Amino acid sequence: MTKTLYDHFAAHAPESPALIWEGETISYGELGRMVDIAYAEIEKADLPAGLPIGLRARKSPEAIALVLACLRAERPFLLPSVELAPETLARLFAQGGASRVLEPHGPRSESASLRAIQEPQVAADEPSHWPPAEGADEVSFMLTTSGSTGLPKIVPLPVGAVDRFTDWAAEQFEIGQGTVVANYAPLNFDLCLLDIWTTLKHGGCVALVDQDRATQADYLADLVTANEVNVLQAVPMLYRLLIDVSREAGRTFPSVKHVITTGDKIPATSLEALPELFPNADFYNIYGCTETNDSLIHKFQGLSEGDVPTQVPVGQPLPGVRTLIKTEDDSFLEGSGTGELLVSTPFQTRGYLNAELNIDRFVPQADSETGETIWYRTGDIVRRHDDGTLTLEGRADFYVKVRGVRVSTQVVEQAIQEHPEVVEVAVIAVEDELAGKRLHAVVRREEGSKLNSLGLRKHCASRLARTEMPSTIEIGTDPLPKTSTGKVDRKRVLAQLEEAHVNG
Repeated sequence: MTKTLYDHFAAHAPESPALIWEGETISYGELGRMVDIAYAEIEKADLPAGLPIGLRARKSPEAIALVLACLRAERPFLLPSVELAPETLARLFAQGGASRVLEPHGPRSESASLRAIQEPQVAADEPSHWPPAEGADEVSFMLTTSGSTGLPKIVPLPVGAVDRFTDWAAEQFEIGQGTVVANYAPLNFDLCLLDIWTTLKHGGCVALVDQDRATQADYLADLVTANEVNVLQAVPMLYRLLIDVSREAGRTFPSVKHVITTGDKIPATSLEALPELFPNADFYNIYGCTETNDSLIHKFQGLSEGDVPTQVPVGQPLPGVRTLIKTEDDSFLEGSGTGELLVSTPFQTRGYLNAELNIDRFVPQADSETGETIWYRTGDIVRRHDDGTLTLEGRADFYVKVRGVRVSTQVVEQAIQEHPEVVEVAVIAVEDELAGKRLHAVVRREEGSKLNSLGLRKHCASRLARTEMPSTIEIGTDPLPKTSTGKVDRKRVLAQLEEAHVNG
């Protein structure tokens, strides 16, 4: 009988450290007892057979125990962001077919009970899309997309896909007993499949970052140092925070052996600082989507001063991953050039839970070896160089026409982000009576910085064509609005801009 992720977890030595949370270490035995309690609650609830469980779970040891209890019970579960609006969560739980919504209660909770089991509060006419086309028995994790283009889509992951990914990640990053892996992402992120679930499957220890303190540079630096973290995966913002600490206090992190950047393009200024920050580490850039998990990896061999690329490659396919590049004329690229990236991976979902959303996103393509393969259209535009290297050019839906010229707002964002005093940026296309569209940049600068639009324009002049220069640049120190997955929410930036225009 094939061992499940939970079986692997339960087989580890009870005294081995499993989690580090708020300065305290929780052993596999202690975490296992928490799983026992959660599992008993699930069994006592007498939930309908075969239906998923909805989890409203902010990252904590209790939340991790609840997920493991669902895996033990062989119950599929839907794990959306707890930051979503209550109405959105209710709709997602209904669409996911959740018979109950479970919410863990940790030590901070005023409630005395460990679990709250609730009926999903949803409109009576909200449609359920459960079960997925491949069948309920094959699904464990159900994650959601960011929702940046509307209601988040539900992504059911087959058990086999999760197993294959967690085994690959453990081998690639040497995760096993004695390995300490930092977990920066919220619990609902697909990044946790590496940070948390790979680590617990293979006997390592997860150092959990408290999401309430995820932007506190000193706290993050202390967590990496005090726990002698070996593997660190995060979006570029974390590395920027650690770089700031290093500049102020001269700190480095010699325990880290594997540094993984993912999610967004990392600025060259940050890349240049990484070798000194992590003197004993190998550096990787990983590309993937919630729908496919990680697909491509690029390792920076001997990254050193003067050896930092201006644009980070997205890398080569992981074992078993295949890629296609589709051009504007619907043909597939053979040599160098640009087009939309399509991937087929051993780790991917077979489609969204709502099968109607699969049209033009999960596409069958005849294959001489397998007969037919389902490819996922990523919506990302990549460039294949003469040496076969792939670099990310931007999103297909972020290309706009400005005075008749096709411009990528993400290329503009990347150029602005390279300024050392820029923390984050959003470039959006707004309506213009004369030009049709014009570019407006909203920039968050560092605290104490005196960066102004003139200085930023000078910075961009050597990096952007005239047609790519924003017509207006708005600079401040307030954080930009974010999606549920922590990325800049350009729709809300545009809405705020339009509201200010109306009120102004």
